[in-house]
Amino acid sequence: MKVYNSNMLRSVAILGHSGCGKTNLIDAMAYTSKTTNKMPKLTDKINMTYSMNLVPIEFKDYKYNLLDTPGYSDFTGDVISSISASDAAIIVIDATTSIQVGTEKALELTEKSIPKLIFINKIDSEKSIYKNLIEELRQKYSNKIVPMYMPVYEDNKFIKLHNIFEDMSGLCNDFKIEAENIKESLMELIAESDDELLEKYFSGEELTNEDIQKGITLGIQNGDIIPVVCGSTINNIGTVEILNILSTYLKPKYIDDSKNLKGSIFKTMVDPFIGKMSYVKILQGELNKDMDIYNLNKSIKEKIYNIYTMKNGELIELKTAKAGDVVIITKVNSLQTGDSISTNQNENADNFINLPKPQIYFAVQPKNKGDEDKISIVLNKISEEDPTITWSRNVETKQVLIGGQGELHINIAKSKMKEKFGLDVELYDLKVAYRETIKGSSDVQGKHKKQSGGHGQYGDVKIKFERSQKDFEFEEDIFGGSVPKQYIPAVEKGIRESMNKGILAGYPVTNIKVTLYDGSYHDVDSSEMAFKLAASIAFKKGMEQANPILLEPIMKLTIVVPDEYMGDVMGDINKKRGRILGMEPIENGKQIIYANAPQAETFKYAIDLRAMTQGRGYFEMELDKYEEVPTQIAQKIILSANNK
Repeated sequence: MKVYNSNMLRSVAILGHSGCGKTNLIDAMAYTSKTTNKMPKLTDKINMTYSMNLVPIEFKDYKYNLLDTPGYSDFTGDVISSISASDAAIIVIDATTSIQVGTEKALELTEKSIPKLIFINKIDSEKSIYKNLIEELRQKYSNKIVPMYMPVYEDNKFIKLHNIFEDMSGLCNDFKIEAENIKESLMELIAESDDELLEKYFSGEELTNEDIQKGITLGIQNGDIIPVVCGSTINNIGTVEILNILSTYLKPKYIDDSKNLKGSIFKTMVDPFIGKMSYVKILQGELNKDMDIYNLNKSIKEKIYNIYTMKNGELIELKTAKAGDVVIITKVNSLQTGDSISTNQNENADNFINLPKPQIYFAVQPKNKGDEDKISIVLNKISEEDPTITWSRNVETKQVLIGGQGELHINIAKSKMKEKFGLDVELYDLKVAYRETIKGSSDVQGKHKKQSGGHGQYGDVKIKFERSQKDFEFEEDIFGGSVPKQYIPAVEKGIRESMNKGILAGYPVTNIKVTLYDGSYHDVDSSEMAFKLAASIAFKKGMEQANPILLEPIMKLTIVVPDEYMGDVMGDINKKRGRILGMEPIENGKQIIYANAPQAETFKYAIDLRAMTQGRGYFEMELDKYEEVPTQIAQKIILSANNK
């Protein structure tokens, strides 16, 4: 593959709902460009894409880096990363159904970021509802929606695509009127894109082809024109038209004559044989083989040994690549998704990818006992490939946790662990990190006295227990040396160690204040160990007599939902023992709901919210505080813990 100058490069993210034909569109483009000799085939089976895929094609002296993205919402991270590396997006819509959730999400993600083109696929199907879809799109974007190529039908059968700039004399009345109306609306949008063109248009002067190209280019770039092409990926209709729009009206903004290279890593793959593969969008300058670069995020100098592009799934080596291109570099270990590279170590790193936080967590455990050490290595590789997968160890519950965007997302990660890295794991529900505390106060004595041959053991303490706002407070109020100073640290240590396991269900104890105020000792038999044991006896008594209770973690939820689902979502929060804290309207007919709910009720909230909102809602969650568990529920938890 030859080296292309910046003005001949186009990077395009292909977005849309799962099953709309994104991959088939790329296959049709690859066939049109003679990258492959295979046309996509019609199949009833939906082949789901789980990860971004780079497919470069060459057509009419242009190179198009096509980024195939997943349509299922669990894999939004790859969609966001692909958009960050793209000059434009093609949003594929299935002509046989109304606008779907994945389409809505794609439209939202591109709204303020990059220009977009809409491709309505399956236009030759008897089930096509093309006009309805155009109407739906116009309800959202009004006159910005411009069908540059419209379908012509005869006896309800698709005949051809009509370019609205072509001669309309061959069109029958309805189609001719429609084409004329579209062209007139477009000419107004073209005029509005530039003051000079607007003056020319309203003075009655005819716009030249150069004017039209300039106006459409500005309109698309500014988001004031959203061109629509329709066609059929299976029959390769509309493919050339899309490529022509991308080459004619999309103007790259990259600089290839700059002295300094700058680029962004937007995707990482870990291949068991090749090693780390970093996908780079070159923002300025040139990337050359054997070049020294700086990882700006980590202040590390690295060497680029190899540069690759893809062709039919195979790596093709390049010597150089220019600004605007998307390439792959291998075995540069410090690079991670989101990192910036440059030949100038003083350049600023860009924070250009804003990825969603995990929506759901599971505990993960190796099936084979010998694999415990392997799990952290494999999880690091999995999260490096997909930063929307996170993992951590919960010290309290002794579980390894894996977080992702949904159940499917986690299951795909689980499959990848086995198939790619040879680690077979099981997924489990999370354990709740309950805690124990006291509501009341107590005043107790703890005495440890043991006599056996030789030295005995003697420690005696009197301690007050009460509730505290802090995790733990220890005070001593000893008069007259009833407990010698050298033994007081042992008393505190005895209490602290006892707090690791509460008296109700064995959960850690928190929010208590302990005051050591009296005791007694023996000149010969007292020791640090004896006073530590005396403190642990006092702890048990003190907790029992101070009205012990169970605490549960309460999560703060920030939930974004369309207006029509507000009632269902709020009702569900109440069923989950939650509280609505407030609401706030935002753009696109959505609301933010702020709520609190117990962690025990929210482990599978991603699944519940998706079901309630047909996949249109999403949320973020963080630990807010601990609160007392209701008595009935606490009794069940305590019974279950003590029966283990």
